Amino acid sequence: MKVAILMGSTSDQPKMAKATETLSGFGIEATEHVLSAHRTPSAVATFAQAARDQGYGVLICGAGMAAALPGVVAAHTILPVIGVPLSGSALMGLDALYAIVQMPRGVPVATVAIDGAANAALLAVEILAVADADLAAKLVAYRQTWEAP
Repeated sequence: MKVAILMGSTSDQPKMAKATETLSGFGIEATEHVLSAHRTPSAVATFAQAARDQGYGVLICGAGMAAALPGVVAAHTILPVIGVPLSGSALMGLDALYAIVQMPRGVPVATVAIDGAANAALLAVEILAVADADLAAKLVAYRQTWEAP
């Protein structure tokens, strides 16, 4: 299984890079896509509808301000969607956090911290590890490298 990392603008890439790096560390193929819920809504819908058939297991969506991308993606797929609220607005990402975490019933989006792309990737690893014993073992090994506080 692979993971798609979606963002509305190329300017979001530096904040989403930790997701790609983290997934790569676990040997998970990750692809980045610039798709906007507002500027290219039909492309977003097409991608989300085809993602499962294209071998994706989880979709990570970084979004700032109105943060529509994760919800629009979730509306068009049955795959797990993880939203990453991005800072950069006058509200420093709180607007994006509220927009992503308040999805309506029937359109769930898991949400991580503002600029939490690395945690989004780790959550994707956990989701994929449910059905992949080798990946689960990698996750256990990763956690064992943590130092006690």
